[in-house]
Amino acid sequence: MPEHIRALVVILILASSIYAFAHRSACAISDAGDFIRRRNLWFALTLLAFLAHSFLVYSLISMLLLAYAVRHDYNPPALFFSLMFILPVAIVQIPGLGLVNYIFEISHLRILALAILLPAFFSQQRDSDNLSFGRSAPDKAIIGYLALTIMLMLIREPSMTNTFRQIFYIFIDIFLPYFVISRALKSLQAFRDALLSLVLAIMVLASIATFEFFKHWLLYAPVLTALDLKEGMTGYLGRDGMLRVSASAGQPIVLGYLMAVGMGFYLFLQKSIKQKFIRRSGFALLAIGLVVPLSRGPWLGAVMLLIVFVSTGRNPVPRLMSLALAGMLALALIALLPGGERVINLLPFIGTTEKGNVDYRENLITNSIIVIQRNPWFGSSDFLESPEMEAMRQGQGIIDIVNSYIVVTLKTGFFGLGLFVGFFALTLLGILRAMHSIPDKESDEYLLGRALISTLSAILLIILTVSSITFVPIVYWCVAGMGVAYVQMVRRTNALT
Repeated sequence: MPEHIRALVVILILASSIYAFAHRSACAISDAGDFIRRRNLWFALTLLAFLAHSFLVYSLISMLLLAYAVRHDYNPPALFFSLMFILPVAIVQIPGLGLVNYIFEISHLRILALAILLPAFFSQQRDSDNLSFGRSAPDKAIIGYLALTIMLMLIREPSMTNTFRQIFYIFIDIFLPYFVISRALKSLQAFRDALLSLVLAIMVLASIATFEFFKHWLLYAPVLTALDLKEGMTGYLGRDGMLRVSASAGQPIVLGYLMAVGMGFYLFLQKSIKQKFIRRSGFALLAIGLVVPLSRGPWLGAVMLLIVFVSTGRNPVPRLMSLALAGMLALALIALLPGGERVINLLPFIGTTEKGNVDYRENLITNSIIVIQRNPWFGSSDFLESPEMEAMRQGQGIIDIVNSYIVVTLKTGFFGLGLFVGFFALTLLGILRAMHSIPDKESDEYLLGRALISTLSAILLIILTVSSITFVPIVYWCVAGMGVAYVQMVRRTNALT
């Protein structure tokens, strides 16, 4: 039996277990028909991906299936989230038919954007109840950031064909997810539905990653070969003799990043789960999914998430002290257990395993500052050719700029960095103000604000340790879009009371 078929069988079994386990609680949170339809579509697209043997065939059939689903699903963000992680973010070029080398690069995520988000975008243009784009402060910041990016591209890119491609990618990869999600989620139930879809999709990844960790087998690597896709995964990586798993996230650190996001939103959803065993098991699954990639940046992000979540709740000081005490006791207990020293060595700052990665990040910051100083305001397009960046080239032949903020600054300078950081800062500020305007601090609306601000804070910390690769950017644009939608929802609610 071909390896990708064996991998498919395992993925289907694991996903079936998660969906069956979550069925009762999910149908209590969301409409049962929507849950079943999205689940069935997930299985249909997964089967298609592993059996098509051609990404173009997969693209055509999946577009037809998605066109049918869009007509029956009232919540485009929920549909989009439920299908996000079916395949790694790998690309194939659409042939140019002799006119150009290729038209553009397509991936599973871009198929979803074109089939789900683009129709929603046109539908929202006809909705007079929507906030006009550019009215909110985050809107203005993202307009500035995208406009600066496009302007620099027009100046630097010698090929107009490639420039138009890049503008198209900006539209479908950044603008569409942000705009549609920030306008589509207008009620608390719409948020529950969308977050349930996202968290369930991440839970499926957690189960797959756990299997990969114990079986030392990356389940999504064979399908990329079968579909002849490029740049989807880093391959087999190890740390301290253990496999660093990635599932469909493509890289271990991205998988850990997704787990931290799932944990943040699960803190909101768990209130709607009545069965204690299922509620605790769901969080435990996400926690295991966070551990098995053996990526330390997401671990720090998860700690940040818990600190912010506790800080925005009732009695934050004693609860933070209890959280710190629990952490210290856990470390002491781990150190006493057999093999505990090995676990401690994996931890950031206090561990010694692969300390060279920490040194690499420190050198990256030092060398990047030198390069940035040459073009501080608007960055440059040839920063990788500088001797300082060349000195960062690794044994794999790549220069891995494992810091999203540094990448933004190198490409667009401090102007670009200011707009990028300002966008997220304004989103966080808007969420905080909306939370403060809610009189009932025990309400679900307030709890949702806590989950959003905690998750976004964790994201902003994690991207200090990873560049904007695979699912990293699509998730942070989507979460920011949810933050903007939350602010508008609270304002509408307050206006009616």
